[in-house]
Amino acid sequence: MWTLIKIELYKIIKRPRSYIGFVAIGVIVRIIQLAMLVDGSNYLQFIIHQLEQSFQIQGKIINGNLVAYIILQTLIVQMPLLVALVTGDLLSGEAATGTIRLLATKPISRNNIVIAKFVAGSFYMITLVIWLGIISLLVGLFIFGNGDLIVFNSDQISILRADDTLWRFLTAMAIACLSLTVISTFSMMLSSLTDNSIGPIVATIAVVIIFTIIGTMEFPLFEKISPFLFTTHMIVWRSMFIDPVPVKEIIQSLSILALHVILFMGITLYYFSRKDILN
Repeated sequence: MWTLIKIELYKIIKRPRSYIGFVAIGVIVRIIQLAMLVDGSNYLQFIIHQLEQSFQIQGKIINGNLVAYIILQTLIVQMPLLVALVTGDLLSGEAATGTIRLLATKPISRNNIVIAKFVAGSFYMITLVIWLGIISLLVGLFIFGNGDLIVFNSDQISILRADDTLWRFLTAMAIACLSLTVISTFSMMLSSLTDNSIGPIVATIAVVIIFTIIGTMEFPLFEKISPFLFTTHMIVWRSMFIDPVPVKEIIQSLSILALHVILFMGITLYYFSRKDILN
């Protein structure tokens, strides 16, 4: 199994598209950090002015924690698209090129093939999240310095002390990894259903966009559907920046995300083990 996983990792490393996510994240993060460095005060002036009418504000509001939080708010929504670019053709790409038949001739079960591809895809996704954390938080702290984090939610304002933010960022990124695992298993499920390497990628992106739109539009029908969509629970990482942390809400969303992972992975294993790969 470990040999099979290493082979799958090598395949991912050799694909040029695997580096699109790292380059895109690096460029976007640097642009946001540069914009905040040059014009961050004007960007937050309206909000700061509103707060100063009710509170006395001291210290450095624009700091590495705030900039990292803004970056996460911006990029986490786009991360599923970057993950789907790689995981969407892990199975269908093999079928399109015919190399899946070579794998079938080896003394390896089809379930092990799927699991190895899932582990390799998960390793890629986790590496992408770690890369985002390094250049957004660590580089942000180096450029802007440390400081208390002011988080503006829809119904409250949370002020988190500087020494109370690191564990929140780390936990939020761990939650993001589970959220993106839903995307990787969903795209793999679609990938097992077709021999077209582009179709599952496009379909995954389309589903994420449609579900996100449904979750953001405040129609009575959509509000009834929204709790059952995995995209609704993928943003639960934001709850880590609420004080106190709504543990029950987070656990509930994580459970729903885990059930989606199990469901998508189960469908993939079931279908791929019975798929005719000789035609």
